[in-house]
Amino acid sequence: MPRRPWVVRRSPRHGRGVFAVATIPAGTRIIEYTGELISEAEGERRYPTPPDGHEEPEHTYLLTLDATRVIDANVGGNAARFINHSCEPNCEPIAFGDHMWIVAVRAIRPGEELAYDYAIELDEPHTPARKRRFPCACGARRCRGSILKPKRQPLHPLVRRAIRRYGPGR
Repeated sequence: MPRRPWVVRRSPRHGRGVFAVATIPAGTRIIEYTGELISEAEGERRYPTPPDGHEEPEHTYLLTLDATRVIDANVGGNAARFINHSCEPNCEPIAFGDHMWIVAVRAIRPGEELAYDYAIELDEPHTPARKRRFPCACGARRCRGSILKPKRQPLHPLVRRAIRRYGPGR
C-alpha cells in the first residue's frame, strides 16, 4: 500500500472529497485528523449554532475528540477535513490519546470516496426544521436524510430478538 493511499479531488457529494487510490484494508489508520485542539466551549464560541429559522454558521471542521475537547481543522487542518459524511460509512474517526485518526471499518476499494458518519449531536429536539438545516446527500440505501445523530439508536437485531424472547430487563 502506498504511503498515502488517498487523494483529494472534486466530490459528486459535496465540494471536495478524499478518495482511495489503492485498496485500504479494514482496520487501517488512513490519516490523522489534524487541527487546533480546543475546548468544546471555545468551539461553540467560534461557531455558534443559530436558533431555528436562521442560516447555519460558516462551514466548520470541528471533530469531537472527547467529552470536553474538539479539533478545529479550520486552523492547522489537513486533507482529513475533506472526508465527507455517509449514513453507510467505510471509515470512522477513532481517538488515540490526544490524536484522532480516520480508520477503515471495512476494506475500501481504489476510487471509492472515504466517508464517515458525522452523527452531529444536538441537545435540542430534532424538529423537521432543524433536520432540514442538516441535510444529508450521501445517496446511501439507508440514508437518514440528515447528518444529525439519531436521538434513539436502533437496537441490534440480536438484542431485539432477546427482548422479544425474554422480555425487558429489570
